[in-house]
Amino acid sequence: MTIDVPYQPLPVDQSHVRYLRGPDSDPQPGVPAGETIEFEWSQSKIYPGTSRKFWVHVPAGYSPTKPASVLVFQDGWWYLDPEGEVRAGIVLDNLVHSGAIPMTIGVFVNPGVFVGAAQPKNRNAEYDAFDDKYVSFLLTEIMPQVTGWYTISDDADAWGICGGSSGGNCAFTAAWLRPDKFRRVIGFLSSFTQMPGGNPYPELIPATPAKPLRVLLQAGHRDLRWNESEHNWLANNLRVAAALAEAGYDFRLVLGDGGHSPNHAGALLPDALKWLWR
Repeated sequence: MTIDVPYQPLPVDQSHVRYLRGPDSDPQPGVPAGETIEFEWSQSKIYPGTSRKFWVHVPAGYSPTKPASVLVFQDGWWYLDPEGEVRAGIVLDNLVHSGAIPMTIGVFVNPGVFVGAAQPKNRNAEYDAFDDKYVSFLLTEIMPQVTGWYTISDDADAWGICGGSSGGNCAFTAAWLRPDKFRRVIGFLSSFTQMPGGNPYPELIPATPAKPLRVLLQAGHRDLRWNESEHNWLANNLRVAAALAEAGYDFRLVLGDGGHSPNHAGALLPDALKWLWR
């Protein structure tokens, strides 16, 4: 099928490019709003001493008799905020209502914090690590609370995970280590270069038997250190994408003109979800 793409002028100055959101990112007439429930979790055994909030967003029309797909977002409120750049709850409502994606429940998980500590944020320790601690945290501490309330499909092809910056490489690592649970992945401007010990994926992906993953990566021409020889966000995303291509994965790379900002991710999310669940 041939698709005509509208003409867009190529930005000459890439320092202040801003992408406009499409209609699926705004509330639409006739589309009922889903329900969002807030939870708090401060009893982690995997990250002891941390507290965090997470939200579950359930689009209208959910029925407990029909198992739903699920999509887990890192940096939860950043992606759920209806006034923010991404507005993922609104996107899920619109796409589920139109039938563009199956009934999909969103789980929006904030990184942990140590309340009252001099260095309270545990985000990078959770997101940048190349180990199974974080995905085990999701599967043993967060998702049981979700599946206790809602009927979620036990088919790994119905489970997706999404994140940006360090949350993007976190999402990829979660699926890479547990493809028996997460098989659909979105990484926006992923911080592969921040992983302790270096980004393992350019060498690891082609050297490992293919996993049943579908992956969408978004990178930015002016991401952090885009023209520097070390810790280059753009280059590391391109290397991961090249490794996925060489290994024959079902993947897509979307290259934008902006910097390290969620703006392009917000404009892209509806189409990314349509591609992911196609």
